[in-house]
Formats: sequence, C-alpha cells, structure tokens
Amino acid sequence: MLRIALAQINTTVGDLQGNARKIIEYITRAQEMGADVIAFPELAVTGYPPEDLLLKEHFVKDNLAALQTIVKESKKITAIVGFVDVNSKGQLFNAAAVIQNKQLKGVYYKQALPNYGVFDEKRYFAVGKEKGLFVLGTKIGVSICEDIWTPQGPCRRQARVGAKVLINISSSPYHAGKAQERENLIIKQAKQNKVYVCYANLVGGQDELIFDGASMVVDPQGKIVAAGKQFKEDLVVANLDVGKKSNRLPIASQIVKRLNPTEEIYQALVLGTRDYIEKNNFKKVVIGLSGGIDSALTAVIACDAVGRENVVGISMPSRFTSDGTRSDARILAQNLGITFKEISIGTIWQSYLETLKSEFAGRNPDIAEENLQARIRGNILMALSNKFGWLVLTTGNKSEIAVGYCTLYGDMAGGFAVIKDVPKTKIYELARFRNDLDPRKIIPESIFTRPPTAELRENQKDEDSLPPYDVLDPILERYIEMDKDIAGTGRDLSLNKKNKIDINIIKAVANMVDRTEYKRRQAPPGIKLTPKAFGRDRRLPITNRYRES
Repeated sequence: MLRIALAQINTTVGDLQGNARKIIEYITRAQEMGADVIAFPELAVTGYPPEDLLLKEHFVKDNLAALQTIVKESKKITAIVGFVDVNSKGQLFNAAAVIQNKQLKGVYYKQALPNYGVFDEKRYFAVGKEKGLFVLGTKIGVSICEDIWTPQGPCRRQARVGAKVLINISSSPYHAGKAQERENLIIKQAKQNKVYVCYANLVGGQDELIFDGASMVVDPQGKIVAAGKQFKEDLVVANLDVGKKSNRLPIASQIVKRLNPTEEIYQALVLGTRDYIEKNNFKKVVIGLSGGIDSALTAVIACDAVGRENVVGISMPSRFTSDGTRSDARILAQNLGITFKEISIGTIWQSYLETLKSEFAGRNPDIAEENLQARIRGNILMALSNKFGWLVLTTGNKSEIAVGYCTLYGDMAGGFAVIKDVPKTKIYELARFRNDLDPRKIIPESIFTRPPTAELRENQKDEDSLPPYDVLDPILERYIEMDKDIAGTGRDLSLNKKNKIDINIIKAVANMVDRTEYKRRQAPPGIKLTPKAFGRDRRLPITNRYRES
C-alpha cells in the first residue's frame, strides 16, 4: 500500500519564503498522517505564473535557495515540489524536485510547454527530456501539468515501462466547464494506461487567473477514489493498492462533490476577488452603487470575499437618476450592512458644462455630456481610493466591455474588474443564485425587473444603443470566444429558431467589438471565467483596419 497526499495550496507569486513555509507546513501534516509521498502544485516555490520574473537571474537563484530550505526540512516522506531549475547553459526548466531524507533525489523537467491562450511557457522554458521514473516502493511516473494532456506524452511512456502510479503536479487555470473537462482527461489516462493517476492542482487567484484545486486520485478502473475541494486549500490523502503488503490501517478517502456550474462560477469570483485584494495588501474596497444589477452583484461578491466591514458603497446620483435606482442602492447597502455614502454629482457636472459652454456652443447635447457624468463618478471613486487607500472595484460586465458600452476613465476607472468576463445574462443568473442562498433576499427584486439603464440622459435604456442582452450575448459568445466570422455566427444562431438573429444586427455588433479594442486595452485586470477572456487570451492590435469582406 502506498499512502499519497496531494497538497493543493494557495501560493503567491514571488513570495518565495512564504511559499516555502507553506510547503514545509504541509509536509509536516502529511508525515503526521503517515503519508509516503506528498505532491505539490506546479511551480509551487515561485507561484504560478511567475512570468518575466523568470528573466531576473536573482529571482531564479532565490527560488533555488528556497528549494534547499524545503530539502533540509524533509524527512522520510518523499516530497514532489514544483520549482524553476537552471542548467549550466543558463536554460530554465519548469521542474519537479523529488526530495527524500533531506536530499534532492532527482528532478523532472516539463516536456509539453503550452503556448496558447494564457500560457506563454516557450518564452521562458526549455523542453525537458527526462523519463520521470522513480522507485518509491513501486515505480512512479512524475509529470507536470500539460504533460498529461498530451495523449502520447511522458505519462503514456512512463506507464509502458512499468509505472503503476502517475503523479501529475499542475497549475491549471480555471474557466467555466474546465473542471469536467479535466476530470474526464484524468479518468481516461488512468483507464487507458491501467494505472493510478494522482493529480495535484493549484488553488487561488493570481491577477486575472483563478486556480480551482479539485485535486484527485483516480484508480486504474477510472474510479475517483479521492477528491479535493474546489476553490479552497486542501490536503487530499489516499491509499493506493500497488500490490505491496502493509500493516497500516487504511484511511477513509475524502471525496468532495463538485459544485453546480453556477455556484462554481460564483465561488471563482469570490476567490479571485479575495486573493487580488489580500495579496496586493488592500484592506478595504469601494464600489460605485448605481442601483443596477452589475454593481449589486459586485458588492455582494466583495462582501463574501473580504467581509462587509471592508466594503464601502458610494451612490453618486445626478438629475437623471431615478428615485427607484437611488432607493435600491441605499436598500442594498443596508441589506449588506456595508458603509454607505451618497455624493451628488449635479453641481460638479454643471460646473463642467459651464466651463465648456463656449467650446460646446452650437452643438446639441450628446455622448460628450453623458460621459462627463461617468468620468466625474470615476474621479470621485479614485479620490476616495487615494485618500483612504481603498481599492476601487469596477462594475462593468463582459457584454458592455465587448461592444464598448462603457466610458474610459469613467465607469472603467478602478483597480480590479470583478465581473469583467461575465456576460450580462449570466450576471442575472449569478445574482439570483446568490439571492436564493439568503432568506433576506439581499438584492432588491426591483433591481432584477428594472430594464438596464446607464441613466446618463432622460429615460435612457441600454436597448436604445444595444440589442437586448439575450440577443447580444449569443452573438458575442460566437464572435469572440469561438472566433466565428459574421456569416458563421449567423448560420450557427439560425439553427435555433429562438436565437435566429438578423445578419445586420450581427454585423453591427461585430463592428462595435472590432472598433473598441483600444478601450479594452486600458481596462483594469479582471477575473477570467470564459475560455477566451479579454486580455491575455485575446491579443488583437488596436490599430487594425481588417474587416470582413
């Protein structure tokens, strides 16, 4: 019997000493539980992804020193730890250290280096060639993240030469649906290779990325025999029957039921928000409360992430703000128990108009006057941020950001964009989900039923400028996330009579998306939830004249 522990820990990029302390702490815990082997996530020493820190020689050197600290603390247990190694030629490797009895027994270098989506590993690392086979009572194959996604990769080869257990250390970024995809992959590898697969995944938020944990042990029949929590640190321990006699009593393996899709996304948002705030040393956040659904959901997520005592809501009404939205902002704040302030922008706006009176003479009011209001609000929030050290959480959703229905230096002003990758229709779904968890119904019902509006002019509605969101979001999903062309988007949507959309609407939406790349480039970072988020996933030139013929 082989007792294995998978430590899904929340590391912080660059906190080499802190990460090393956490690794040592989990080694001690696993030893106390009688584990023979403990595996940590990919690049656990440095945190993932370290990006251009890897170009600093002293960073790589300090990471090696942190690894030596871990080596000195290991005892009989075998620890598999992700770190960055360097050879005599100065080449860097995404590496797994195999440590035992205060010695570095061996090292495996990652072979499959992903270079798509959010990944850029070929920029930093050389390709490894080691077999990754180690004898720890039985033959064990060690691999790193993408290696196990490669059908004929090192995991397959390790199994063919006798490995009974495959240990994969990973830092696999989350997006909606990824957990099921990953689980299917691990089960397939176990069954095809007739081995145990032990998958140790990172957990936590790092800038725009979320790592969901959900580490697992799958037996050769494809059965999950142990599974870790999602979005929380965990130590998963399981006994593996590798044909060796043992006098030790088996332990009950933990199998955590996976969250439903909506709860999964919500927990990802909470974790990403909490880690961005705490890892960047902020204590409090401030949010502009408009009385709409986006700011309501953002405020609720913030409270769940860092506590209501650390959230400040600011209502900034103008002459166009309705009594309903003004009241809903106040009620929401009361329901949440957060600090609430109301700061009118009317006088400031009039001052701007008076200052610009001669410049604007002879021209009718238009988007310029509307955007001034948004920018005044952004200035107020940033002034409070500067004065009190609060982090401004912006409240724009993916649908608005996609088509440019947002104001640079206005509602886009802030430090972190919580719902940046959440389409508008999903916003309502998440808000309903969270409301149903609390009998008090924190978000007022009128926020759900009121037509979306920016309230920057009289009787304004989002649908004055945009298609309805249940029409817009399916177009955006296909045009942005699936990279379909206009005609392909139309054909795809026409297959479902409910979603059949006029091709001219699709053309108009595509044009809005294409011409507002400059806004998205200047937006604050936000949590990645979809397979293709704005930012690292989708890198389009700002100066770009290509349009479909």
